Amino acid sequence: MAMNGLDLGQGLNIRPSNPTDQPFLEQLHDTTRADLKLIDGEKDFVDSIIQMQFRAQTEGYGSQFPNAMYFVIEKQQERIGKITIDFGPNEVRLIDIAFIPEARGKGYGEEVLRSLQKAASDVGTPLTLTVQASNIGAKSLYVRLGFVVESAMPPYESMVWYPPSQKIII
Repeated sequence: MAMNGLDLGQGLNIRPSNPTDQPFLEQLHDTTRADLKLIDGEKDFVDSIIQMQFRAQTEGYGSQFPNAMYFVIEKQQERIGKITIDFGPNEVRLIDIAFIPEARGKGYGEEVLRSLQKAASDVGTPLTLTVQASNIGAKSLYVRLGFVVESAMPPYESMVWYPPSQKIII
């Protein structure tokens, strides 16, 4: 364990989010909403829509997953991403994961997902997530890590990873 979270090695750390992370989380959300930046309108109007979406997302997670835990992902003590997880009685659910543009495509998401798989395996429960069907990069990573599509409700797909069977010694 790192001083303020879970040390994943290679300078990666996951720690609980705190109120001082709010500006970073809002800025991170902004970088993930290129779709909304295509709205034809004044910059202030578009920014207000993105801010409204951030609040709606945060409140939605809170009502849909009241036991969700919010974490910040750091690389060498610099914030590079966020992850939201719900440790339910029958599953570990990855609710959301996002990285700043400079940290995308560097294998950090894979490292974080592998740590979640280990946590799920340790308690003998599946790891679940929902992904946009059109997000080919994320889906490719999930499939490579052993996730399978469990159901689809366009535009999303629910995916699940099951921990390896525990061998019973008699």
